[in-house]
Amino acid sequence: MRTEGDFIKINKNLLPLSWFYGLGVGLRNMLFEMGVLKSHSYRTPVISVGNITVGGTGKTPHVEYLIRLLKDKINVAVLSRGYKRKSHGFVMAEADTPMQTIGDEPFQMKQKFPEVTVAVDAKRTRGIERLTEDKSEKGVGVILLDDAFQHRYVKPGLNILLVDYHRLIVYDKLLPAGRLREPVKSKDRADIVIITKCPKDLKPMEFRVITKAMRLYPYQQLFFSRLEYDVPTRIFQDSDTPEAPASLDILTGKNVLLLTGIASPKQMKHDLSPMCAQLTPLVFGDHHQFKKKDVHCINETFSALPEPKIIVTTEKDATRLTQVEGLSDEVRQNIYVLPIRISIMQDQEEEFNKRILDYVRKNSRNGFLVKSKDDHKSDNSHRSGDRPRTISFRNF
Repeated sequence: MRTEGDFIKINKNLLPLSWFYGLGVGLRNMLFEMGVLKSHSYRTPVISVGNITVGGTGKTPHVEYLIRLLKDKINVAVLSRGYKRKSHGFVMAEADTPMQTIGDEPFQMKQKFPEVTVAVDAKRTRGIERLTEDKSEKGVGVILLDDAFQHRYVKPGLNILLVDYHRLIVYDKLLPAGRLREPVKSKDRADIVIITKCPKDLKPMEFRVITKAMRLYPYQQLFFSRLEYDVPTRIFQDSDTPEAPASLDILTGKNVLLLTGIASPKQMKHDLSPMCAQLTPLVFGDHHQFKKKDVHCINETFSALPEPKIIVTTEKDATRLTQVEGLSDEVRQNIYVLPIRISIMQDQEEEFNKRILDYVRKNSRNGFLVKSKDDHKSDNSHRSGDRPRTISFRNF
């Protein structure tokens, strides 16, 4: 059975270097606390989603949760740095903007939610100013900052910190001995802390143990989330290829090649293994750009698997795989993207949604769109593109 913190590995030989690293980070944070380095606040509601660890804590699916919650009520903009993009400065994503120009995660969100404004800028203050001051974007009612917990030049109105259940920050150490980019006490800046990637069968005692271990202040709210898998869909929809099945049953009895280029695929492997006959992971680094030798490896690995077999990959990886050449016909006909969503646990979804909606409503300048008494219930049961009817409400 997996337990909290079970993916943490500390290199004790590097602890002295972590001490020096901590001095540098601590000095930077102190300069912000003293006001020597300035944090900027904005009249437009700004929600930051981030972490203080190296590697994936599930930022993208949590940002997408917020998009689904807000997009039919107010004009949502997502601002990301656009990691590993081949462009510079501020870039506004359009429907036909290439993935290389904005990065794989912003590209994924723009493709899933075309009605949402998506922009990238490594300098978040400039990005926010462009989103709120540009005449064409006057309607932006809330800005979601993707991966900006450490970007202290912006002071968000609501700061959400994500913590991986399997790598709890209270058990970790600073780089390079551990995976922390900031000291554990930096969690005190968060308004909301979410323990992500929790097992579905987490017991009440475990919730209490983690809650005590996190040692949050009364002004902070703690939530727990888990991964849920949506309908698998073929990446390459060739005309001579049958339509994709509409459930996870496609994995049953299959030899599955799990192809990932994300920071932390271990939870996916743990979740999917019981569903299939055998799971073979083929793991690349986070945001990996697939080259010719990688394509050859994918083709050969899949070819060697016994029938029946399929390939499963993530949405983020799919955005990059569609850009490569040389995938065999066998791979193209059998590779599926497995969308991931998050679910708030302990029957706290309504409470979480209320916290988000109340903040945006109270601080909105552009008018908030209000629905019925179900306002605080999540729209995350709808697929992107399924948009419930809303009623326009001004001067809330």
